[in-house]
Amino acid sequence: MLLDGLSPTHAPAAIQQAAQALAAGELLGLPTETVYGLAADASSDAAVAKIFAAKGRPSDHPLIVHIAPVAAGVNHFAAEVPAFAQALMDAFWPGPLTLILPRRAGVGATAAGGQDSIGLRCPAHPVAQAVLQACAALGVAGLAAPSANKFGRVSPTTAAHVQSEFGDGLLVLDGGPCTMGIESTIVDCTRGVPVLLRPGSIGRDQIEQACGQPLRDKDAVANAPRASGTLEAHYAPTAKVRLMTAAALQTALDLLGTGLEGQAVSIGVYARHAMRSRSAQVVCRAMPQDAAAAAQELFAALRDFDTQGVRLIWIETPPDTPAWEGVRDRLQRASVA
Repeated sequence: MLLDGLSPTHAPAAIQQAAQALAAGELLGLPTETVYGLAADASSDAAVAKIFAAKGRPSDHPLIVHIAPVAAGVNHFAAEVPAFAQALMDAFWPGPLTLILPRRAGVGATAAGGQDSIGLRCPAHPVAQAVLQACAALGVAGLAAPSANKFGRVSPTTAAHVQSEFGDGLLVLDGGPCTMGIESTIVDCTRGVPVLLRPGSIGRDQIEQACGQPLRDKDAVANAPRASGTLEAHYAPTAKVRLMTAAALQTALDLLGTGLEGQAVSIGVYARHAMRSRSAQVVCRAMPQDAAAAAQELFAALRDFDTQGVRLIWIETPPDTPAWEGVRDRLQRASVA
């Protein structure tokens, strides 16, 4: 069932209906600025178990908990907040940054995948903020909300994407297309220094400037906690994804020639450089030259290729620069067979 979270006429009632459903232990398709989440009361083991079941996600793979207001949510779930973590909250919340913090004993264990740490984020989307505030008034301190898709698949950036994953039986709050398009940056704050677990729209330089410390890579520290969206294979469409340089991609298209004639559309091409193909069975789509614009449309583009029935998606490898790190990370995981 789709609820209108956008129009001034219907949004207040829709937000209240969504909050009441969450307080009753139900699931909700929740818009955020990054991707749509599959939300449930993070303090309810039974409600969180419904997320794992709906997604087909392993129960030891932790979920991110979304909170607002910030102070009450952090105090409810976190045992402590290091000074550099507080500096990151002050700089980037509300926004697309998740912080891994020591978890308070007896709180959110199922959402945390059984770990003694928990991921917290305060989303910037106004509809998500309104739902979280309404939930807080009903005694729900935070919402566990991984991406609203089957485990390992392409994340949804519209309400229609969520409905295509779970059908009309799921309550979905329509907050419009997501403005960021890829999941939040995740920083581990449990080790005395900031450790990057997943890149996103907030870059390394911004994090280091805000907290006044160098940002470590997870491979450089021992026993980093498990975190959402960090498996080697993730974010994958049905079609097989292959990353190539622009030159290699054009060479492959030239070698292909017209060998697919008479078949259905078989190959999707997503590239920043213009590509030539003599085959009508190849569909080309231009990747934006700007990293933020590419991130915003990335998952929608992959879903569109699947809708067109392509069997292979050939993608020009993004630049190896800080601005493109989040997009590059998602595509590398999507291309793992």
